[in-house]
Amino acid sequence: MTSFTERTKASLREALLDAAADLLPDRGHQALRMADVAARAGVSRQTVYNEFGSKAALTQAVALRTAAEFLDGIRRRFENADGLIAGIHGAVVYTIDHARENRLVAAALGTEAGEDLLPLLTTKGEPILTAAADLATEQYRTLEPRLSQKSAALLAETVVRLSLSHLVLPTHSATEAADAVVAVLAPAIENFLTESSTDSSTESSTME
Repeated sequence: MTSFTERTKASLREALLDAAADLLPDRGHQALRMADVAARAGVSRQTVYNEFGSKAALTQAVALRTAAEFLDGIRRRFENADGLIAGIHGAVVYTIDHARENRLVAAALGTEAGEDLLPLLTTKGEPILTAAADLATEQYRTLEPRLSQKSAALLAETVVRLSLSHLVLPTHSATEAADAVVAVLAPAIENFLTESSTDSSTESSTME
């Protein structure tokens, strides 16, 4: 496949994803029609099927692209953070603020049309949750190298699921939600770091 062909195919895919992203907030997954996506993108319905195979695959691709955009933003928050707690707080605020402003996520959480999009964020959205947790695990260990892989992964999964719960049940502002998440995580982080220091001291004594 030539570079031109690759660029053309990538451009087509993005155009189809843009078209579906425009339609999904108002229609939801169930009422979305591949013919409407094709019309919005200016291609045939068969072209949409050739690219994605099914409506479910198209909807999932839109969700994954949306998640990728969020993950980039989260990564930047960690890279500019002054410490692990600050990084977690900033990432949670970013996630909740931007998720609430995003039309797809807002539709999934707040409109009848978007109710069938909600599973993409929860049980059926496992790839999205996994990617978020993997990124967080990596960033946690970068900011706090004393954390073990297991501890960082557990903390990351906890933050992801707590953030998701605040999105699904938005009873607090993004900052208040982040404050609550950090209040839960800070003692756990301190405990993990204490255990790590104890284990290191024990190993040093044994070697002596």
